Amino acid sequence: MSEVFVNYRTGDEESAATMIARELVRRFGEKRIFFASSSIEPGHRFPMELVRAVEECDALLAVIGPRWAEVRGPDGRPALEAGLDWTRREIRTALDRGVLVIPVLVGKATRIDRAVLPDDLLELADCQYRRFDHRNAESDLTALGDTLARLLPELGAVDRDARGVRERAEAKSREKSSRETGHARMRTRDVEQRVRGGIANLNGDLSGTFVNEPQGPVNTGRGHQYNAPHFEGDNTGVQFTAGDNSGTVHQRFERESRHSDDER
Repeated sequence: MSEVFVNYRTGDEESAATMIARELVRRFGEKRIFFASSSIEPGHRFPMELVRAVEECDALLAVIGPRWAEVRGPDGRPALEAGLDWTRREIRTALDRGVLVIPVLVGKATRIDRAVLPDDLLELADCQYRRFDHRNAESDLTALGDTLARLLPELGAVDRDARGVRERAEAKSREKSSRETGHARMRTRDVEQRVRGGIANLNGDLSGTFVNEPQGPVNTGRGHQYNAPHFEGDNTGVQFTAGDNSGTVHQRFERESRHSDDER
């Protein structure tokens, strides 16, 4: 079933109707938009297909240009005055069914004049309309599609433009989350660790630790350990303790010579 029926008059803005139908097909899908010149398959009965489509649609767009009420039929009279005029019959059927009817005024077309309408179409003049101008085609088509997506939930559910917006927003959100996660991981490497007390002050990040201001013997791995306490007094000297982690510790003392008062 086609949710939207695009109604137009031959001889009055067929090009605008074609642009509107193509844009709606792109946005909502071919099966949801009825446009007589492309929706009726070869060999199908034209009158029956038109009647069926307009009776099953949820909305009808009446594309109305400056010549809409002036186009004349084979008898030379305005086509709109003929009871069997298909443009008139489609709009009348939609109005009788109470479906959504949206006049689309094209170009210089002004608000519909009730004086030019037959009695069975007078209600059309009361319907809120949309405008379409070739100079603003892109924005006008977007506005029209947005209106239909909002008013017809079935169309809103399959709106390709809205889906694209959601997908772009989701992709942007994932990219932002990924950046924040990577940033958090990098920041953990920059955390400075400082512990005061015990054997020394420990400074560094998560990739290595540096020991400074030692307050006792320190050996962080294989190799020699050096202690250098300094004593003053009778036993003044410098003590070096050397050894590895596996056992033996060697000590060496060097006594400093004392200066007598005469050497001052």
